[in-house]
Amino acid sequence: MRFPAGQLRQVAVAALERHGAPPDKAQLQADILIEAELRGLPSHGLQRLPRLLARIDRGLADPHASGTATWSRKSFLSVDGQGGLGPVVLMAAMRKLESAAAIGGIAAAAVRNANHIGMLAYYAEAAARAGLIGIVASTSEALVHPHGGTQAMLGTNPMAVGIPTDSEPFVLDLATSIVSMGKIHNHALRGEPIPAGWAVDAAGRSTTDPEAAKGGAIAPFGGAKGYGLGLGIELLVAALAGSGLAPEVRGTLDDTHPANKGDLLILIDPAAGAGDAATLGAYLDALRSSGPADPNRPVAIPGDGSRARRGRGLSSGVDVPDALFDTLSALAAA
Repeated sequence: MRFPAGQLRQVAVAALERHGAPPDKAQLQADILIEAELRGLPSHGLQRLPRLLARIDRGLADPHASGTATWSRKSFLSVDGQGGLGPVVLMAAMRKLESAAAIGGIAAAAVRNANHIGMLAYYAEAAARAGLIGIVASTSEALVHPHGGTQAMLGTNPMAVGIPTDSEPFVLDLATSIVSMGKIHNHALRGEPIPAGWAVDAAGRSTTDPEAAKGGAIAPFGGAKGYGLGLGIELLVAALAGSGLAPEVRGTLDDTHPANKGDLLILIDPAAGAGDAATLGAYLDALRSSGPADPNRPVAIPGDGSRARRGRGLSSGVDVPDALFDTLSALAAA
């Protein structure tokens, strides 16, 4: 069924508040879930809320915590999330970094012990709309097999970049796997097969069954290149956050373990450099107007599609499986 975004937000906020989240923190957590739904990323949307509520109920997520932050260097913030909701902890870190980036030109925060932060584009775009370049990276459980392998040894290890221009910001958000595990879970929720090449099952055989893929491993995107980039992010985040490496990471896909993945946020003030936003915006427009391979599909910039989907979602509503909406409504009313 199709639901207005406002109605879905109300249900999500009510469910979070029923499970102990203060109103401001419930609003922020709900906002990132609804934004994912609006932008056509249900893998990072409301399907994650029942598990998050179970984590709160079991003491694995603290809906009151915002994390404790220590400036280990003048421009480097070390954050212990204290089991807090991921968006709450990361946005609190961002607020602290903004003033440091304004003074020193660049500032970074490494986060450990926080719950799943959701769609990374949310934070990269927030930074860009504040006039800063934002770079975000995160790790996860071992879900991806190495290039040439079949065993899950790396996280999906997404990264996002937001860069302000004189019009809409440039926002790139991608996982280093060919697809997120959340998308495979969404196919399972909807009873739909996954495309061939996305994943292997527990025995290392290619599969189109999302349930079998959940027990196997996802392929890195682009073969060796995606594998190398994912490994680089794995090591970078663990080196700075002191978080677990993928085979030991738990807590983003279960409701039984503390979350021990890591997150990295870097903010850069473009005014510290020599570029200008108008030049960047003109270049993006030139790319959009360049010759398309298919006349019916103009060249697009990363982020254009999600903005268009968001606009359609705000005007015509968001598709949510009936069973998921019923579950959320029950959790909100319980």
